[in-house]
Amino acid sequence: MPGAAVQRISYGSDPQQYGELYRAAASSQAAPLLRPGVAVIVHGGYWRARYGAELGRPLAEDLAAHGVTSWNLEYRRAGNGGGWPETFEDIAAGIDALAALDLDLSAVVLIGHSAGGQLALWAAGRSALPPEAPGAQPEVMPTAVVSQSGVLDLVAARELRLSDDAVLNFLGASPDDPRYHWADPRQRVPVSATVWAVYGEADETVPPHFSTDYVSTALAAGGRAAALAVPGDHYALIDPSTEAWRSCRELVFHELG
Repeated sequence: MPGAAVQRISYGSDPQQYGELYRAAASSQAAPLLRPGVAVIVHGGYWRARYGAELGRPLAEDLAAHGVTSWNLEYRRAGNGGGWPETFEDIAAGIDALAALDLDLSAVVLIGHSAGGQLALWAAGRSALPPEAPGAQPEVMPTAVVSQSGVLDLVAARELRLSDDAVLNFLGASPDDPRYHWADPRQRVPVSATVWAVYGEADETVPPHFSTDYVSTALAAGGRAAALAVPGDHYALIDPSTEAWRSCRELVFHELG
């Protein structure tokens, strides 16, 4: 795209272990000045293999056009080698791969839509994971997370059987298994990053109360979190033409400084 150079970089040997690095160009008409830091896009799709990095590309392109260097992260999902613990290992490795690139990591903002919101919040809490948990001992830690109608309560999502038992398909086991405690954002509060839980007012795919309940729990635990309702449905949040996405983009700008 004009104004940005795109580079596909592998962080592992599996074909799904890669990121797309969009380096914003200072000559872009929309972005005469580059913004500091990096935005990491973690796509959703209820962790299923049929949904991939294509979901994040429009956001990465839009951010790059506005001066933001962006990392559109792909990972193994349920159905192509992912699930527990592989998906979590990939998200961790994909974010940590930024440390080996020539990037300004003074601010790292994770943007996660739907299931990607769960993964982004999990990544924000990696420093508190026990050594035996996947993703422990991170090299790169986010400074902020913009969750877009995130699946931020895995136990409730499992009980509601959202998207044909997507949580069971992804994590397996029972809710008292340690993996739920390690993976569930609502059980991992507070995180060190600032959290913006954005949700669509007309969302019928992920219940909006997942976002507001997470924020209440995070604040009670001493975290920095806020909820923001925006116009539109679940997918308006990842459509660059909408007010919903523009609100998310402004939060990214705010957190990058």
